[in-house]
Amino acid sequence: MKQDMILILDLGSEENPKIAREIRAMGVYTEIHPHDISAAELTALPGVKGIILNGGPNRVVDGVEIDASEAVYSAGLPILKADHKGGDAFPADDAEREAVLKHFVFDTCKAEANWNMENFIADQIELIKRQVGDKKVLLALSGGVDSSVVAALLIRAIGKQLTCVHVNHGLLRKGEPEQVVKVFRDEMDANLIYVDAVDRFLDKLAGVADPEQKRKIIGAEFIRVFEEEARKLEGIEFLGQGTIYPDIIESGTKTVKVIKSHHNVGGLPEDLNFALVEPLKMLFKDEVRACGKALGLPDSMVYRQPFPGPGLGVRCLGAITRDRLEAVRESDAILREEFAKNGLEGKVWQYFTAIPDLKSVGVKDNKRVDEWCVIIRAVNTIDAMTATVENVPFDLLQHITARITSEVKGVNRVLFDLTPKPTGTIEWE
Repeated sequence: MKQDMILILDLGSEENPKIAREIRAMGVYTEIHPHDISAAELTALPGVKGIILNGGPNRVVDGVEIDASEAVYSAGLPILKADHKGGDAFPADDAEREAVLKHFVFDTCKAEANWNMENFIADQIELIKRQVGDKKVLLALSGGVDSSVVAALLIRAIGKQLTCVHVNHGLLRKGEPEQVVKVFRDEMDANLIYVDAVDRFLDKLAGVADPEQKRKIIGAEFIRVFEEEARKLEGIEFLGQGTIYPDIIESGTKTVKVIKSHHNVGGLPEDLNFALVEPLKMLFKDEVRACGKALGLPDSMVYRQPFPGPGLGVRCLGAITRDRLEAVRESDAILREEFAKNGLEGKVWQYFTAIPDLKSVGVKDNKRVDEWCVIIRAVNTIDAMTATVENVPFDLLQHITARITSEVKGVNRVLFDLTPKPTGTIEWE
């Protein structure tokens, strides 16, 4: 890394990720490390200009207040104690808080604002080349933000040494498999293996209504398909993964060993014995998106909404049927199109449709019909722990309803979910 760094030591404060993001927004690189960092580990970190100790109410464990190691205090680096021994808590006022951080970072530590995405990309290309050499890398390319940005970065670094595998399990949103092929194979000239596994997944899911069982089937089958493709290839020594910084922070500031979402293919058989390449592991989500933009990925891919690992499999509620799955896909596409047309794209954090395995009576073409209902969900959140419902204009809801009931086969009702989190979760399953 060519950048100066401010080191934040994890003494239990839930504010540490926020502090890291605030300092990075100033153009200075930050990392969060365990409070008991050793002298050797501290010395190995490049460009450290200062250290922040922030404990907060969680700094007392089993009646004992945890503290940084002696190596930290004897390193000769400026230290800011925030809500720690001999220090004060950060001001509640945002402007005052920013002033405190800026004074410490720039005046006390003399750090330079040299953290930017161009430098990050240049550094990662150098590190990837050094790690991989002339060997080959395999990547599961789901088309989500993280895997797409990893793919673009690896292509920039090692080109045809990367092989991407895109598994179409039939549970993606409308147009997504086609976009993956267009962007990576046609525009970026990547080695891309496209696997049409729609029938394979949907046959496995037939008659399965329990959400957790559906998740397990989708995750396990994904790993099996990916393993089969991996075994067909020769000379693969590395596995690219879309691990990002929140994954690492949530694991206790230790390197992530088991990845939570199935498209990162945690759980591959040990005999494949791939070493990991994780070039995004120090980026927050907004920084991942900025990296994708800098690498030339389209906005529709970079700013894609959060999407569950099992995809539409947990939005086709209950046992999945092919006709109802298509109705979810088509109604979701209409919703996204209308939100984009009416200025809600980017304003609303997440919006989608779900269809329960429930029919109700209705009238179409002067005939009685028993058809499904579509549920619209549109929420805003900061941390996904709580969520509020977006106030969608009523006339827009009426227009979306008219389109869905006339264009989506098998649907005669549209409902709008008014439930915040809590009590309702963001997804229905």
